[in-house]
Amino acid sequence: MKIYRNLTEDEVLQLKSQSCVADDWGKVLVSEEFDTAFVHHTRFSGEVKLGVFRSSFSLPGGIEKHAGLRHVTLHNVTVGDNCCIENIQNYIANYEIGDDTFIENVDIILVEGLSKFGNGVEVAVLNETGGREVLINDKLSAHQAYILALYRHRPELICRMKKMTDYYSNKHASTVGSIGRKVMIVNTGSIKNVKVGDFCTIEGVCRLQNGSINSNESAPVHIGYGVICQDFIISSGSHVDDGTMLSRCFVGQACQLGHNYSASDSLFFSNCQGENGEACAIFAGPYTVTHHKSTLLIAGMFSFMNAGSGSNQSNHMYKLGPIHQGMLERGAKTTSDSYILWPARVGAFSLVMGRHVNHADTSNLPFSYLIEQGNTTYLVPGVNLRSVGTIRDAQKWPKRDKRTDPNKLDCVNYNLLSPYTIQKMLKGRSILKELRRVSGETSEIYSYQSAKMKNSSLNSGIKYYEIALHKFLGNSIIKRLEGINFQTNEEIRERLRPDAEIGIGEWVDISGLITPKSEIDKLINGIESGEIDRLKKMNMCFSEMHKNYYTYEWTWAYNKIQEFYGLDPETITAKDVVDIVNTWKEAVVGLDRMVYNDARKEFSLSSMTGFGVDGSMDERKLDFEQVRGDFESNPFVTAVLEHIDDKTALGDELINRIGQLA
Repeated sequence: MKIYRNLTEDEVLQLKSQSCVADDWGKVLVSEEFDTAFVHHTRFSGEVKLGVFRSSFSLPGGIEKHAGLRHVTLHNVTVGDNCCIENIQNYIANYEIGDDTFIENVDIILVEGLSKFGNGVEVAVLNETGGREVLINDKLSAHQAYILALYRHRPELICRMKKMTDYYSNKHASTVGSIGRKVMIVNTGSIKNVKVGDFCTIEGVCRLQNGSINSNESAPVHIGYGVICQDFIISSGSHVDDGTMLSRCFVGQACQLGHNYSASDSLFFSNCQGENGEACAIFAGPYTVTHHKSTLLIAGMFSFMNAGSGSNQSNHMYKLGPIHQGMLERGAKTTSDSYILWPARVGAFSLVMGRHVNHADTSNLPFSYLIEQGNTTYLVPGVNLRSVGTIRDAQKWPKRDKRTDPNKLDCVNYNLLSPYTIQKMLKGRSILKELRRVSGETSEIYSYQSAKMKNSSLNSGIKYYEIALHKFLGNSIIKRLEGINFQTNEEIRERLRPDAEIGIGEWVDISGLITPKSEIDKLINGIESGEIDRLKKMNMCFSEMHKNYYTYEWTWAYNKIQEFYGLDPETITAKDVVDIVNTWKEAVVGLDRMVYNDARKEFSLSSMTGFGVDGSMDERKLDFEQVRGDFESNPFVTAVLEHIDDKTALGDELINRIGQLA
């Protein structure tokens, strides 16, 4: 606890001689080693506590400024050690300012009344007219928000979750704001009812009102020029710059918003990027990216999503207002000038091209193309499994995790193939086979969910899904049996038995967290019963699910291996395993060959159009290679070839290890 003392008479006289005034000098308390030399033109009112002013700040351009107070009015303020505060046009009121903080050229910083600093603000996500409000808070995770927004059919759950947020918000409410240590606030307009974390930089901001900036030493936050934020929370490691305007928004960890991006009633979770465009009532799960001026995201739920230029959605059909919503499941992409009329639901890792107004639900046909032809939505199921872009996306997401905060709010699973997507493919395969049976194998066009499907697309879709199923199930069994020398078939059976019963049944993607639905149900029941009564406990449950993913995954995969390959767990042998691995090798190599051929298109003659602009064909090819490299040495292409070799060797190793038992 820091000890303060009253000013001496000499110190008061000295401060008065340096143009300082106070309503009551008896209410100005200072640290033991306080020195009046660095306090000039300062007005004190209310209770003020001052630290020492010993050190200096080195500013860009080589300027040195000594800590101290110059041209400032302070009302009910505690100033930490070695702060420099100068040129405050109005005043600073009701704040505790941490050590080594630099504040210069600011209009006003104040807390007025009892403030919750953005905690408890209702964000009308997905439905602009209300009904799916998420109460934002410092500890909000994507998974917490997902349940609060989408599980409205459980009113007791929603009521208890709101109570948890209210408890947290009220607990952290105060009439005094805080500005952390080593904060820099310069050339800024008004800051009202805002809590600022350690190591934050606020530079050239227009206005901040009613919010929290949860910066820390491990993951500083930067708020830049022209930014206006009202009713907000900005999480650690985020950058909000260049004229961004936010109203009733939550910004998750390591997000980047800039270039005049504007958003209202929206949630952005970890590693989202928003530039130039506009968002309204969106739920942007981890890695939602939009970069273009003409792009409007509205009333939708997204994650691992990339929005093309001019992407747009419509959330009302001019009847009862903007009440409709939609979902693009994880990994979906929209091309330039795509349009979707909500309500609609697009399956995971699908590509949307053109205008779609028929409200399709393709959630059970992941990895598809939705293409518009003559105002009709054509569906090409499974084709995105062979796309070089899909594989590249899956590889880049983990590398683009910019979170440096050791306390990560969102649990993010990056797996392209998981029980969540594989269960969809199993359903998709059944749907396609049933369509073929009902409409006949020779039908030219099949209809599904307001969309059309060509005969060749349907048959290819079944093939792609089966390849992916073989790949995932084979991967799972190889991983389970790696590194062990088995002597008998019974030892293999014993190893194959799951470590836990959890995992059988349906799986869900709770905005980045892939987990068995049974575990989400268990969590929800715990909240409804009052067993889980704090936000921290809820987030710990999500972390536990995330940590146990591979244990649960094997339980699910082992169950599906028995179903898919028609095996009995009591009689499975090394020969059965070898057969699965051989099928897996064909699937992996076949899929990689498709990806390889897809990548080759990037190096075709048509791709060289515009290269070697004034030269011959040879010069065009040479110019192309200088800029883009040649096909065989492309890093992604070589990685695909290495993947084929590595996976083949992995399968062969297991076959050799258990071959004598087959």
